[in-house]
Amino acid sequence: MSGEVPSRSGRARRIVRGPRPEAVPALVGRACAVVGVLDIAAGVFPRFRHSRMHAMAEVLPGSLGPFAAALSLSAGVLLLLLAHGLKRRKRRAWRAAVALLPAGAVSQFVYRHSVIGALISLALFVPLVIHRDEFKALPDPRSRWRALANFVLMSAGSLALGLVVVSAHPKRTIGDPSLADRLTHVLYGLFGFEGPVDYEGSTSWTVAFSLGALGLITAVTTIYLAFRPEHPAARLTEEDEAQLRALLEKHGARDSLGHFALRRDKAVVFSPSGKAAVTYRVVSGVMLASGDPIGDVEAWPGAIERFMDEAKAHSWTPAVMGCSETGGEVWTRETGLDALELGDEAVVDVADFSLAGRAMRNVRQMVKRIERAGYETRVRRIRDLGDAELERIRRAAEDWRGTDTERGFSMALGRIGDPTDGDCLIATAHKADETPGPYGDLKAILHFVPWGTDGVSLDLMRRDRTADPGMNELLIVAALQAAPKLGVTRISLNFAMFRSALARGEKIGAGPVLRAWRGLLVFLSRWFQIESLYKFNAKFQPRWEPRFVVYRASGDLPRIGLAAMQAEGFVSLALPLPRFLRRGSAPARPCPHHAAERDIRAA
Repeated sequence: MSGEVPSRSGRARRIVRGPRPEAVPALVGRACAVVGVLDIAAGVFPRFRHSRMHAMAEVLPGSLGPFAAALSLSAGVLLLLLAHGLKRRKRRAWRAAVALLPAGAVSQFVYRHSVIGALISLALFVPLVIHRDEFKALPDPRSRWRALANFVLMSAGSLALGLVVVSAHPKRTIGDPSLADRLTHVLYGLFGFEGPVDYEGSTSWTVAFSLGALGLITAVTTIYLAFRPEHPAARLTEEDEAQLRALLEKHGARDSLGHFALRRDKAVVFSPSGKAAVTYRVVSGVMLASGDPIGDVEAWPGAIERFMDEAKAHSWTPAVMGCSETGGEVWTRETGLDALELGDEAVVDVADFSLAGRAMRNVRQMVKRIERAGYETRVRRIRDLGDAELERIRRAAEDWRGTDTERGFSMALGRIGDPTDGDCLIATAHKADETPGPYGDLKAILHFVPWGTDGVSLDLMRRDRTADPGMNELLIVAALQAAPKLGVTRISLNFAMFRSALARGEKIGAGPVLRAWRGLLVFLSRWFQIESLYKFNAKFQPRWEPRFVVYRASGDLPRIGLAAMQAEGFVSLALPLPRFLRRGSAPARPCPHHAAERDIRAA
């Protein structure tokens, strides 16, 4: 099935609905994992299938059996490690598999005398060679920390698999060694030494070779990752940032998330004309863009095409988080991807905002109570702050973050007070105490980034945990009231995920499916503050602008969701590092976002 898809640039792009181009690599990757498991089984359980070639075994050298067992086990472990890379069409994974599969076939034939096992390995070798042009994906961005991660994970896996190897020969084990003895034997064997467990016949050599092979794989892969040429994650260069700022100056009013493209831990691709750009970050093999493309709408298709070409070249999964309805239409039309409504952005028009009326009663009462408690507010541009005060605000924002985990990606700038961000808006709450804290009378902070020339978009919210509740409401109202003097006519607040489902599910007449979906969201709000963030936004009577996630296939959504949660800082798969190392690891750091009485921007 196919069709013609028009584009804004006047050309038509043909979208073919058929087998996905990555189908062959995916099948090869799964088959590679199966062969890897068979090779491991052959190395660990040499007689798990009855041999029919005993005659050949009589003429083989006795020492060849243990060696072949180690070779089979090594090839199986490496093939399992390569399976994911083959699914993603990685060229280096293909090269390694082409070298390993014949080795696995030889070990299957020599050690187990299994013609079937050897044929299975060779049967996978043939399509790898035939479809070699499918495996052209470039390597992922990486750093040397992956060597440490590899060492920890491979050591744990080798320890577990080694324990299986040691325990897989109960009839040939001398005595009844304890679990501690078996673990000790594994640890000694990984380093090439003999442990406390003894076996009859040549089994001792087989186990020793297998454990030594596991230890060697761990050492070789770790050394390779540590000394290979480093390709760190892409950063926004000064030239890229200058070009993006020029585009935002002309077209920044179109999208409230546009300024967040200036995060310096993102990479960027520009359209051939240079009039549009897409910024992104690669997380766990997912190429995550956020918001709409930057620049002239007519040039968006060119930037999107470059984005998709980059994703294809590296075999990354393309995805867009939080684009507008217009952005979603262009993305789906130009690429054939699908879009799903993710939630709504709360936008308050300054001219329509007022604390009067019954709907604003709770906010009005809270603000009045806090003002009577002695709090005052100040709303200024960053360029109007002195260096000493700006430094104090930075240190307070760092100290009040609340957790060690940095949060934010699609709706966070990752810095405060940069000289290039003079147009950013900052609202602060102050209270003169008899005993001032480490940051003087400063009690809370709101930071906004520009949205064109007449709008701002909320970046982060921080407050002293000893301050009275309601600091966020106080500063939002202060920003809205000061907005006319600063030339601001609209303020984008927070993004409320699944807002429409929550709103419709609580109304009279909602069906059982909608109520069940709302109930699930309320349950998840215990960890992700979905409902509380929606209710906090709703206090200010905003208009809701839908935001979408763009994805390739439904099967990619779990992976995209996990990558997005990693990027936003809600899930971390990295090894725990000392705090001083985390602080110094990157010049631009994401900002945290929590719910209503915590730091808010995205849930």
